[in-house]
Amino acid sequence: MLPVVDFAELDSPPGRERLREITHHVGFFYLDGHGIDPGLLQRVFEVARQFFALPDESKQALAMINSPHFRGYTRLGAELTNDRTDWREQIDIGPERDPVPGATGYLHLQGHNVWPAELPELRTVIEEYDAALADLGLRLLRYWAESLYADPKLFDDAFAMLPATLIKVVRYPARPTVDVAGNQGVGAHKDAGVLTMLLLEPGSAGLQVEAEDGTWIDAPPREGAFVVNIGELLEVATGGYLRATRHRVLTAPGTPERLSIPYFLNPALDATVPTITLPPELAARARGIEEDPSNPLFGTYGENAWKSRTRAHPDVFARWYPQESVAHS
Repeated sequence: MLPVVDFAELDSPPGRERLREITHHVGFFYLDGHGIDPGLLQRVFEVARQFFALPDESKQALAMINSPHFRGYTRLGAELTNDRTDWREQIDIGPERDPVPGATGYLHLQGHNVWPAELPELRTVIEEYDAALADLGLRLLRYWAESLYADPKLFDDAFAMLPATLIKVVRYPARPTVDVAGNQGVGAHKDAGVLTMLLLEPGSAGLQVEAEDGTWIDAPPREGAFVVNIGELLEVATGGYLRATRHRVLTAPGTPERLSIPYFLNPALDATVPTITLPPELAARARGIEEDPSNPLFGTYGENAWKSRTRAHPDVFARWYPQESVAHS
């Protein structure tokens, strides 16, 4: 089972030390006592169910293939991880901003969302949820900085202007009893940003986290808690002392439908996450940034995000940017 952290314990040095060591070894934990209104979480699930219950033609009208900013609806089987098809449908939502004039590369990711006219509540609820989790995430980052003997506000500047948050509202449909496509809900991967706060529907199953020995740990929902994990940028910022952890979702034949709402806390697209100078006793334990030629890591969030988005949605990239290259892929 994943470790459990209560937000209140992070006010104490021992609590922050425990947070640091959990994310040094595991990279994932359950967060209790976070203070987010349970009523808001319930409304997020309700509006998600309403969205996925819309007619296919209403959802397809929001198809990501029509968005140069990689926003909108992705039908079942239209997203890839590790060049294999994921078994889920979803809508991707980012900050509502005007596109960058003359944008190239990762700056294309800034732009407008697409919303269903039949469900205005989706925008209302998601924007309220975004504001609540942005605040929670920044407070968590301050605790991490303190745990590493850095200025608690070290990360604030990277998030002060135009943070590039991403929210996915995801439905994993039930799989047929017999399914030749395999069991990949989402293939094994690391998150490209700073940290992720995941809201799981009660009673669901399938999320797994890779342990240090290469085995996989089941991570079922915990009532009232978020599943929190660090992303690649915190690995870069700490020279590998904190290690982004691979995770996946399995949807074996016979698996029931479930909802999942990951919230990706990311800085501005052009922000370079500051590097933390670790004290000697921690620096001696830092493992260095993982070197994987198939998945290079970058200090600038936009480069990491462009890598991730263009790989996951090659059809969107091919339609809108045929003359550009995928970021260091």
